[in-house]
Amino acid sequence: MTTPPNPPHLNPPHHEPPHSNPPHPNPSHHEPPHPNPPHHEPGAPRDLVGIGIGPFNLSLAALAHPLTELDTVFYEQRPTFDWHPGQLIDGATIQVPFLADLVTLADPTSPWTFLNYLRTSERLFPFYFAERFHIERAEYDAYCRWVSENLPALRFGHQVDAVRWNPERDLFEVDFTQPGTDGEAEALGRTYARNVVLGIGTEPYVPEPLKPLVEAPGVPVIHAADYLDHRDTLLAAGHVTVIGSGQSGAEIFLDLLRRRPAGREKLHWLGRTEAFAPMEYSKLGLEHFTPDYTRYFHALTESVRDRLVTTQWQLHKGIAAHTLAAIHDELYHRTLHGGWPDTVLTPGVRVRTAGRIATTEIELHLEHTQQNTRTRLTTDAVVLATGYRERPLDRILAGLDPYLRRDHRERPRVDEQFRLVLDPSVTGTVHIQNAEHHTHGIGTPDLGLAAWRSATILNTLTETNPYPLPTRTAFTTFGLSQPQPHIPPARQAPTLTPLVDIR
Repeated sequence: MTTPPNPPHLNPPHHEPPHSNPPHPNPSHHEPPHPNPPHHEPGAPRDLVGIGIGPFNLSLAALAHPLTELDTVFYEQRPTFDWHPGQLIDGATIQVPFLADLVTLADPTSPWTFLNYLRTSERLFPFYFAERFHIERAEYDAYCRWVSENLPALRFGHQVDAVRWNPERDLFEVDFTQPGTDGEAEALGRTYARNVVLGIGTEPYVPEPLKPLVEAPGVPVIHAADYLDHRDTLLAAGHVTVIGSGQSGAEIFLDLLRRRPAGREKLHWLGRTEAFAPMEYSKLGLEHFTPDYTRYFHALTESVRDRLVTTQWQLHKGIAAHTLAAIHDELYHRTLHGGWPDTVLTPGVRVRTAGRIATTEIELHLEHTQQNTRTRLTTDAVVLATGYRERPLDRILAGLDPYLRRDHRERPRVDEQFRLVLDPSVTGTVHIQNAEHHTHGIGTPDLGLAAWRSATILNTLTETNPYPLPTRTAFTTFGLSQPQPHIPPARQAPTLTPLVDIR
């Protein structure tokens, strides 16, 4: 991809200055102790440029911060850190324990832990007495914001447009745009980097039959990502249909149910899966979200990996048991005075087509996959809790396309250290985060593996192992052909020195 010519209203390309976007710490919080970042000479290449600042690259930036030998910068097109704001429903919790913060599972002594966030905000004792292992999403978002406001290597309001390899300089060229207050491009910039890490995240997925309705103005068909922005509209609608049988669909159905009058709920909840099934949350089941399983999955053949991904949905797409219990409790409560709530919950259903009736109603053409029957449903509003998909890398990596090595389905190949497999002539590396589901498995989007993956990337980049990682993380041994797991020797009782009776 070639650099586009400068439009006349833009400032000319410039090298990114060392402090173009200084941190804005919250004055009500004490800043955590941290070393001074390395001095960066304008125009000099960075050791690492991060693209995107979601939880995963934020984790990498936090763990990279004390490594003063690394000159890093991270770019994000949004003006501030923003983690699923439309789904921060009161009471909704993240599905991993609070120890799965940005850094703890790689470095529990880091100043960027969730517990240190609580300490600096003088909330550590209340949290201690609350006895919460799973924190609310809104609190996780606030914690990440605290980290993002204090890390000096982050540059918000910078949209990365292209990444290219410059063989003459043996460096990557990273071109970015800085929008003005009106949203229009105001300045172009370029940074040179020895290494790049992509953490551009996911985007809402809308099934093909419903895309025309989502894109039509004035039609109340929204994705769950925008739920809170439209909740008042949904509550005012006569009838609402929630599509999607995962955690988001369950949380939204429960929130609407609690806010609509008894006997006049007028809610449908539909899902493609065969049941509103609980997420696999047994202790041994959770070992699929360990580094041991990630390494095992990566070593499988491409065809086996692809087959496994489609069968493991209940490990990461099911519903928390406490959410299912809360829904049942709410429905049961509404039967106490006779009658049943005006709700329909039907799994095993897919939407074939959808359209508008007149100007205010939506018609969904449904098919039940087990009965092989079809029907129509008329509703006033639809919430699509249909999940997210990895953002395509093709646009941002178009300049690297000649160097990329791909698998049989034309997806980028990714090695065990989360590096894109590139032509040997490229001496730099491109790491990716949350875009390697096809090579590293179901743990890819899991927050519990964020710190471990970040530490793996930094250990690979520095070749000095700043974050020693465990060699074994699961009791389960995945597979027969892998090396025998390390079993620590049993602890021996110490030999006691006989006491001498001194007289």
